Amino acid sequence: MKLYFLGVFNITKSPAIKLCAEEDLSSWGRWTQGTYHDFMVMISKTVAERTKPGQRQSVEEKGKGMRMSPLFSRMWSLTIAPDVMIHCYARSEGVAGVMITDADYPAMAAHRVLGQMLDKFLSEKPLKEIMAATQDDQISFPQLKEDIKTYQNPKEADSIARIQAELDETKVVLHKAIENVLQRGEKLDDLVNKSNDLSMTSRAFYKQAKKQNSCCVLM
Repeated sequence: MKLYFLGVFNITKSPAIKLCAEEDLSSWGRWTQGTYHDFMVMISKTVAERTKPGQRQSVEEKGKGMRMSPLFSRMWSLTIAPDVMIHCYARSEGVAGVMITDADYPAMAAHRVLGQMLDKFLSEKPLKEIMAATQDDQISFPQLKEDIKTYQNPKEADSIARIQAELDETKVVLHKAIENVLQRGEKLDDLVNKSNDLSMTSRAFYKQAKKQNSCCVLM
């Protein structure tokens, strides 16, 4: 099981603002880590913006060799990539937590982590400070650095019994692909083109993967 990304976003703005985040990119080579970083930030903002206050969502993306949505498959197809899940929990205060894991990481454990993370974040950071942030990474939250290490083991999120006890109380919307959280009329290509989170290298990587993926994705 692997935890790749953990972050907090201000979803009252569009695009969402990444207030703080931590990543573990050790699963990928040095030359591709920058691209994976760019796309994880972009996809996190996309899912966060489309999660309603009080809602929990888990978006499933299949890895190479499977039929999956274009956003990850066009990039993932150039590398050996795992199945991933994008978990998101949005609070009524206008803040959302996003966690990207592999497919083996229990969804309920992920949402438990997100709940605890946001509770601590909101208890430490005044809402005025949060809403005043206008750029990514303007708020310091050192706890994330510890959390992304601690919660590589999902059992650390809480006891299995407690997670199971909350199963019926916590409603998580599971989406099979990222397209299901896009708004009507939105296209992934347009999302990539207008995103400020992608470098020129990442855009080129996306276009190359898109071209290659069009003839190699298994149905």
